[in-house]
Amino acid sequence: MSSLDRILPFLRPIEDLLRDPEVTEVMVNCGGRRVFVERGGALEAVPGRSLEVRNLTVAIKNIARACGDEISEVQPALDARLEDGSRVAAMFPPCSVDGPTLTVRKFTHRYTLGELVSVGTLTKTLADELVAAVRCRRNILISGGTGTGKTTLLNALAATIPADDRIVLIEETSEILIDKPNLVRFEARRSQAPLGQEAPLPAVTIADLLRATLRHRPDRILVGEVRGAEAFDLLQALNTGHQGALSTIHANSAEQALARLAHCVLTANVGLPHHSTREAIALAFHLVVHIDRVGRRRAITEVVSLDGYDHASDRFRLHAVRPEAATGKEGETA
Repeated sequence: MSSLDRILPFLRPIEDLLRDPEVTEVMVNCGGRRVFVERGGALEAVPGRSLEVRNLTVAIKNIARACGDEISEVQPALDARLEDGSRVAAMFPPCSVDGPTLTVRKFTHRYTLGELVSVGTLTKTLADELVAAVRCRRNILISGGTGTGKTTLLNALAATIPADDRIVLIEETSEILIDKPNLVRFEARRSQAPLGQEAPLPAVTIADLLRATLRHRPDRILVGEVRGAEAFDLLQALNTGHQGALSTIHANSAEQALARLAHCVLTANVGLPHHSTREAIALAFHLVVHIDRVGRRRAITEVVSLDGYDHASDRFRLHAVRPEAATGKEGETA
């Protein structure tokens, strides 16, 4: 039985959409009254398709249990994964105002870097340069919006890491699939309310896992996504001898990625001064690779190297690695 087959019995009204190989994401809104899919990189409504709110509620609860999780009024959010890397996200009222919401992001294919070249995500020349950066243990931050392919690119780059390197992979919800002999996978855990007489389970955060990672002798640290206070712990690790890291962050440009990373560090409340934070970022990361949607295609639009931080102007010194493929110009600062 495939991973998807485990949840299909609960989602018969949209089974054909979940089985459609061209559909990468299925979204059920408004308590089941509206259904949307992503196909070929574009969102489209599915007319005449709906689920009864009661059936959708039961389906989501059953899916949560099938994934070893729970969803209820006490814990209204579900963020689960299937064995193949597919993601199931759901939200219950009152947090979901118009009724239960369900989103299934299917794991359709794990692209290699060569395949990303063939579909136009990047050029062969740029792919070779990124592989060289990985082999030279450069720390790379991948930025982009939701659904632009950040994780897909991280997967493809991680596949080029030498097999004899020890990799520690840290994620909020495990979805990155890497086939390496010396791979350690850590997954965060949200706090869980007590059930009956059971004791409540405290949260285990990305920051907790990063601190623990340093005791497991990593050659490479991979963080699925930086989104909060763990940014400080990541900078600490990268600035104390751990090179060759890969991570992603949500942002609209390479420059904004660095600004957002600095804001994430601030949420750690460690009292690191503004200039020191930005200097630590410039020392920690060597490249920022920004990926975006270009029509229906996902493409790398910026690759910049960090050449330091200018205290006087309070700006990162950035240079486009491939000016013809980037939105900025050679020698531009930000």
